[in-house]
Amino acid sequence: MNNKERLIVALDVDTKEKALALVDKLKKDVKIFKVGSELFTSCGPEIVQEVHNIGCAVFLDLKFHDIPNTVARSAASAVKLGVFMFNVHASGGTDMMKKVAAAVSEEAKKLKAARPKVIAVTVLTSMDENNLKKVGVDDNMETQVLRLAKLAKESGLDGVVASAVEIKPIRAALGKAFIIVTPGVRPSWAAVNDQKRIATPKEAIDSGADFIVVGRPIIEASDPAEAARKVLKEIE
Repeated sequence: MNNKERLIVALDVDTKEKALALVDKLKKDVKIFKVGSELFTSCGPEIVQEVHNIGCAVFLDLKFHDIPNTVARSAASAVKLGVFMFNVHASGGTDMMKKVAAAVSEEAKKLKAARPKVIAVTVLTSMDENNLKKVGVDDNMETQVLRLAKLAKESGLDGVVASAVEIKPIRAALGKAFIIVTPGVRPSWAAVNDQKRIATPKEAIDSGADFIVVGRPIIEASDPAEAARKVLKEIE
């Protein structure tokens, strides 16, 4: 996998026009784009097809979290959309994740389509241990993230979303084949914003991340393509 396939740019904008303009500017250097709740809610599933039409792949970042049957049906819909990868919340539990894994394999087989990668969100990178305690989790961050990552693997998912801080323990516990997608990545020249557990692109990749997600430092830059190239250069 080359570095252009490891950088995922977050299309955290509110209109189709803004999103597709970014994809068009970045498509020479970026192959995967994240469609999150803001853009998906604004534009609907059509935005995924529009990105595909430009020749790029989509990481559907809707963080499904509901009763098992509802999430399994949502997962089947994600397969129909042809996304490269999508996520669920690991805190939805083992029954939910197992049902998702089964639904994805079944739907992909039925459609004779590629099976998307399914990853689980462990703990949001905007949270710290103080936030964990407020929601009733008394364990430290690493313990909680590892617990959820192990549940995801045991449930048949392909990997997790986790901050750079937890990459090494996840990799040590769950092996090289387990996918780690790391958000909260901030180049050395960018603002931290609302992220708490962050790293530079190089730190994240060197720690063992398979993919890094970068949003505002690229999409809010005066020249997004140049910003993307700077991120890729940092990785190298």
